[in-house]
Amino acid sequence: MSDHATTFTGDIPTAIRAAILGALPDAIIEVVGGGGHWTLTVTSQAFADQGMLQRHRVVLAAIAPLMAGGAPPIHAVDKLTTNVPG
Repeated sequence: MSDHATTFTGDIPTAIRAAILGALPDAIIEVVGGGGHWTLTVTSQAFADQGMLQRHRVVLAAIAPLMAGGAPPIHAVDKLTTNVPG
């Protein structure tokens, strides 16, 4: 994992979870990482009728504001796993 400078203040995993919950209120979210590099596992019933690409688009769109700007808190999502509960 590399070190990534950010101007973000606050708890980054909490901000990631909040952003995803804004798009997927029923989501169960696991956030692992640091230094700007993150691994996300998101489980939501909303994914039931979606393919992997659409699921990933939903999650990445939700966290896009945290990836924007000159020194964002998310530099890269190294791994994104999306699941349907059950």
